[in-house]
Amino acid sequence: MSGANKHPYHLVEASPWPAVGSAAAFTAAIGGVMYMHEVAYGVAVLGLGFALVLATMFMWWRDIVREAEYQGHHTPIVQIGMRYGMMLFIASEVMFFVAFFWAFFDRAIYPNDGVWPPEGITTFDPFDLPLINTLVLLLSGCTVTWAHHALQHGNRKDFMTGLALTVALGAIFTGLQALEYSHAPFGFTDGIYPSVFYMATGFHGFHVLVGTLFLAVCWVRGRAGHFTAEQHFGFEAAAWYWHFVDVVWLFLFAAVYWWGG
Repeated sequence: MSGANKHPYHLVEASPWPAVGSAAAFTAAIGGVMYMHEVAYGVAVLGLGFALVLATMFMWWRDIVREAEYQGHHTPIVQIGMRYGMMLFIASEVMFFVAFFWAFFDRAIYPNDGVWPPEGITTFDPFDLPLINTLVLLLSGCTVTWAHHALQHGNRKDFMTGLALTVALGAIFTGLQALEYSHAPFGFTDGIYPSVFYMATGFHGFHVLVGTLFLAVCWVRGRAGHFTAEQHFGFEAAAWYWHFVDVVWLFLFAAVYWWGG
């Protein structure tokens, strides 16, 4: 079968990674249960599960890169399906954040004691570090768009420069977020406001970290000569994800930091 001609809708040859990934996730889940119940070797099983998950991710993505760059499996029709997949993934991420915003607005509009933020909670000044982080992310959205347009027009120098600047700005955002948390006047367990605040901004920060790594891998691939003006879905997906992160932060800044504070 591996030597047969592929029709345009066929993406990959038979792959072991879905089965291996499922086994790895199951191992991690079992390890987590063992750890939480203080069973012997729980930490070891949990660590093994995470290690297998990371190994699966690396090997699976390695195969995808080979399919795209060297084997020619990512035909225009296949790329359409991949774009739909990325759109659906981002839509699922949107609903993920909707839950946090729902919880925040539910308590902000109908607070238990009639006061929001709750008494005793000192909120952040939205026009201090949060505003700086907003400007950093907006600028990173411009640089990644610059990189995308440069790649579409065959300008690899500007593509690499814009991509490097975006990665640097993502790292700066993460550093400023950590600095803000270090000066937070409340802890995660100090009430409903701190809990929702840390869940929403913390998970957004995690998404920024993932997006930064995503773009950094694209930069490494770009240095290796990957991506062309006609075929660069790996980078395009990273750019979409980064713009999604930008938009979520704008909502967080407006709703949580400014209006909710």
